[in-house]
Amino acid sequence: MLFQRTLKNTIRCTGIGLHGGNKVYLSLRPAPENTGIVFQRIDQGNALIPARVENVVDTRLCSTIANADGVRVSTVEHLLAAFAGLGVDNAYVDLDSPEVPIMDGSAAPFVFLIQCAGIVEQRVPKKWLRIKKSISVTHENKRASFHPCDHFRLSFHIDFDHPLLEEQGVEIDITETTFIKDISRARTFGFLKDLETLRANGLARGGSLDNAIVIGDFRILNEGGLRYEKEFVRHKIIDAIGDLYLLGRPILGHFKGVRSGHAMNNLLLRKLLARTDAWELVESAEHAPPLQELVSNAVPRVLQPAVAFSM
Repeated sequence: MLFQRTLKNTIRCTGIGLHGGNKVYLSLRPAPENTGIVFQRIDQGNALIPARVENVVDTRLCSTIANADGVRVSTVEHLLAAFAGLGVDNAYVDLDSPEVPIMDGSAAPFVFLIQCAGIVEQRVPKKWLRIKKSISVTHENKRASFHPCDHFRLSFHIDFDHPLLEEQGVEIDITETTFIKDISRARTFGFLKDLETLRANGLARGGSLDNAIVIGDFRILNEGGLRYEKEFVRHKIIDAIGDLYLLGRPILGHFKGVRSGHAMNNLLLRKLLARTDAWELVESAEHAPPLQELVSNAVPRVLQPAVAFSM
């Protein structure tokens, strides 16, 4: 039997919101069993916003969740991906802003914070959502789908009308090690030609070369270039992992995305939950991911990011 996990200690940091451009204070705290990941807006009377599919209210360039009173938190996907990648089931996330800080544009700083806080097992068994039947959603040339698999696998394919990323595809089995080593440091990206339009619409006001890959007409503008081969599609996998964790459970199944984004990911999750014959909850060792490293006193470390934090 494998058990739920939470943080050992509280850890805090500061950062900048990608779209709003405001300074954000963030705290990650332990939470009891069966809590899930719950955001708390400490600037809005400690309003609670569970990270759940049904609470997604906007998917423009990020995933935004809100509670019944309309209190929002946006850009939740990179932090949720870090919780998912490290197998953290329960945590409180305190914010004094409507946006999770973008950090360096990847999930790696959040991985580092979680590792520094530590991870402990709890007393209630962990449950996985196991995909029993294939299910998909399509829109124009975009597609997202789930398929049965005895562990968590992601396939993603992108193509853009640009010479630097015309077509990229990656398929990977997600374990704690592969997430940290092969996925977590991939940064969000955008095109320089779109920046003025985005900012005119209240988006990307905090974006910079420090927290995103900026793509010019013929070259990457960031000093040092890319962190990974196919970093662009690897970042789309981060987004997908974070979006899928809005199910509130780790997944046993194969997710396939073709030009998919936050909107398509959320549509797929809603369709899945409506199709109760397509999934089941399991907790026995028989269905546990064979490669997932759930107990990790010696977790693989990422390089320490340039971020102010405290325990």
